[in-house]
Amino acid sequence: MNSGLEKLHPYPFERLAQLKQETSVVTNAEHIDLSIGEPKHTIPEFILNELQKQLPMVASYPTTRGIDALRQAIAEWLSKRFQLPDGSISADRNILPVNGTREALFAFAQCIIDSNSNHSNKKNRPVVILPNPFYQIYEGAALLANAEPYYINCVEANRFLPDFDVVPEDIWQRCQLIYLCSPGNPTGAVIGQESIKKLLELADKHDFIIAADECYSEIYLDEDAPPVGLLQAAANLGRNDYQRCIVFHSLSKRSNVPGMRSGFIAGDAELIQAFLRYRTYHGCAMPLYTQMASIVAWQDEGHVRGNRTLYRQKFDAVLDILKPVMNVTKPDASFYLWPETPVPDAEFATGLYSRQNITVLPGSFLSRSIPIGNPGENRIRVALVAEIDQCVEAAERMCEYINTLRW
Repeated sequence: MNSGLEKLHPYPFERLAQLKQETSVVTNAEHIDLSIGEPKHTIPEFILNELQKQLPMVASYPTTRGIDALRQAIAEWLSKRFQLPDGSISADRNILPVNGTREALFAFAQCIIDSNSNHSNKKNRPVVILPNPFYQIYEGAALLANAEPYYINCVEANRFLPDFDVVPEDIWQRCQLIYLCSPGNPTGAVIGQESIKKLLELADKHDFIIAADECYSEIYLDEDAPPVGLLQAAANLGRNDYQRCIVFHSLSKRSNVPGMRSGFIAGDAELIQAFLRYRTYHGCAMPLYTQMASIVAWQDEGHVRGNRTLYRQKFDAVLDILKPVMNVTKPDASFYLWPETPVPDAEFATGLYSRQNITVLPGSFLSRSIPIGNPGENRIRVALVAEIDQCVEAAERMCEYINTLRW
C-alpha cells in the first residue's frame, strides 16, 4: 500500500455527514443545504443540446490530447479573457483538456513531484506549499506523492491571502510545487499582480512550479474588475513562455455543469508535455461528446455574465440580513461567504442544523492547525448556490438561530 494513504485526513464532507448523523433535527422547516459548492443555476440549453447531438460519438475512443477544435477554443478564450499577447498561447503546446480540475490538480502532483528525492531524510523531503484553509485535494495530492505539505495561514488581517514572507528559507529550498487558489476557496480572496510577481521570483530562485487553481475565476462580483490570472500576471512581466506556471480551469462553476467534468490546464509547454505523457498512461481522456459540448460553452460569454448577475443578487440580499448579527464581508469573487461564528464552528453548524435544518460547513474542516493557529476555527463556509429565495430564507433562519445564542 502507498504509505501516504495512512496520512490522509477524513474528507470534510465525511466529517460533516458524521456530525449530522449524530444530531437530531427539531424543526419541521425545509432543509436548505449551503455546505457544498455545487452550482444549482440552470444549465444553458445550448450545452445540453450539443451533448445530445454528439452522443453517437461514444462509439469512438478519445485521445488524451483532445481534439484540435477544443484546444483552439480554449486558447482563444484564455487569450481574450486574460489579455494574453498574440501567439503566446498555442493550442498544440500550451493546453491540455482534463476531466475537471479536481482530478488534474491531484494527478499533477503525482507527475511533478520528484519521487527520487531522499524521503528518508526529512531535511531533503520535497515540500508542497498550500494555502490554509484549502481545497483538500491539494493536501491529499502532496501526501500521496510522498511530499511534505506546508501550510500558509490565510487570515483576515492579510485579507485572507497567503503571506509568502512568512515561509522560511529552508522550506522554499525544498519546495517543488505550490498550489494557489485564486479566487480562493473558501474565502473568495483574489491574489494580485504584485504578489504573483514576488512568487514568480521565488520560483525562479528556488526552482519550483506554481499550480494555480482558477476554477472560480469567472464568478466575480465587479463586472469591471475580473480577477487577474497567473498567466496574465506572467505575461504582464514579459514572461510569455509561462515558465514554471500552470493554471487549472473548469466549466463546472463557470457554466453550471459540474457533472460534465470538463476543464483544462494551460501554461509552460514543457510541463504540459510531461503531464500529457503521464496522462497517456493514466487513462483519463475526455469523452468526445463532452469535448464538443465544451467547445460551445467556452465560446459563449452571455450565460456566464448572467450567472454572475444571479450571484451578485444573492450576495446583496443575504449580506443585508447577516451583517447586523455576524462578522461577514462580501468576497472579491467565488460564491462563498466565510463568516465568523459566535461559538466554535462545529458547534455552530450542529446547532444550526438541529434548530433550523440548514447545513453549512465548519471552517475547521477545511483547514489544519499549525503552531500559529487554525484559520478555519470559528468560521463557516456558506455556499450561495441555492435559489435566491432559499438563500434569503436560510439567512433569516440563521439570524434567528444566532439570536438564541445571545440569551
